[in-house]
Amino acid sequence: MPSNAPEDLSRTIETLYRSESGRILATLVRLLGDLDLAQEAMHEAFAAALQMWPQTGLPNKPRPWLISAGRFKAIDMMRRRGRFDAALGDLALHLEARANGAPQEEEMGDDRLRLLFTCCHPALPAEGQVALTLREVCGLTTDEIARAFLLTPATLAQRIVRAKGIIRDKSIPYQVPVSQELSARLGAVLQVVYLVCNAGYSAEVTGAGLSREAIRLGRLLLDFLPEPEVMGLLGLMLLQESRRAARSTVDGELTLLDRQDRSLWNRDQIAEGIALTESALRSHRFGPYTLQAAIAAVHAETSSATSTDWRQITLLYDRLIRIQPSPVVELNRAVAVAMSGDPERGLRLIEGLLARDELANYPLAYSAHADLCRRLGRFPEARACYEKALALTWQKPGRRFLAARIEEFKNKIGSAVDFPIAQRL
Repeated sequence: MPSNAPEDLSRTIETLYRSESGRILATLVRLLGDLDLAQEAMHEAFAAALQMWPQTGLPNKPRPWLISAGRFKAIDMMRRRGRFDAALGDLALHLEARANGAPQEEEMGDDRLRLLFTCCHPALPAEGQVALTLREVCGLTTDEIARAFLLTPATLAQRIVRAKGIIRDKSIPYQVPVSQELSARLGAVLQVVYLVCNAGYSAEVTGAGLSREAIRLGRLLLDFLPEPEVMGLLGLMLLQESRRAARSTVDGELTLLDRQDRSLWNRDQIAEGIALTESALRSHRFGPYTLQAAIAAVHAETSSATSTDWRQITLLYDRLIRIQPSPVVELNRAVAVAMSGDPERGLRLIEGLLARDELANYPLAYSAHADLCRRLGRFPEARACYEKALALTWQKPGRRFLAARIEEFKNKIGSAVDFPIAQRL
């Protein structure tokens, strides 16, 4: 950052970048028609803000200012390049003719939805659709996305580059598809929104913002396509978000579900989430997101941890496994089985999962295994699994929590029966 930028204004611009860069990029893509050019223009716009705002002050509407600056930066770039490519020069003239006035808020409202559907075009491979959208629409870093998919950053970056190349080479338009195409494109879009919500659920600094953005995208999708699974996903996100205030202490320490102060849960979000989930279930055309929402609703409707209907949760996981089998779903079902009163069976199920190596890099699998060993008095195994989970955990609150568990064993403590942390906090 420039040394002449006041520190507080620099922080403001950094915050704007984290919260608004996705929307700004989406609008620039619509205005410029080129993802790479829009990215370059957006970064130029933020660089201009760092230079100009210390002298001119923060604009009343920073996002339109940045979009306008980015558009004119793009025109300048194309003019320079137009000296060598006449087509770019013509495009610069065309954009300049359209560049009168700042973009209006209503113009920008659906831009991210347009970009979202473009990145989920069927011409792109499924893994590229999700990776590109998380990176370009939602602003997650390559490392964050790679962790979500249990991939290396280099592999993830290659997927993004390939997906962008397909959009460019096939001249895929930046638009929401017509109604008859929406259903075919919906699955990848819902997965993206779901992963954004998951990232927001666990992020230490920007988590609330990511979750709000996922919910906003969910509402936009529901307006365009009021399908049961869209309702179910929005219901799931609201139910998960409803517990944010209770998931950590004022010092930032994790609070497990059974220890949370349920008076801090957001009752409005719970009511809306349950209503959406029930509507989706009544349709009998629901899928995995609605079933996950139903599981979250069981927790939300329970007045205390001790009265949780774990049998119902287990049955919901049974149905979820039938329509969307995955090792993570199997892990959560195993925890539900354990909490239903059969910890030894739950432990055997988790050990079978770990033996298959599908969750070898998933810290919550080792945490769940450790918690059940702890409950059953198998302390050496519990400590070893906590240490494996710690080695795989990158967020500080989770690391502190696991380190405290390990310290208990060093102090010859560890007989308490606790809620397995594989379940959502």
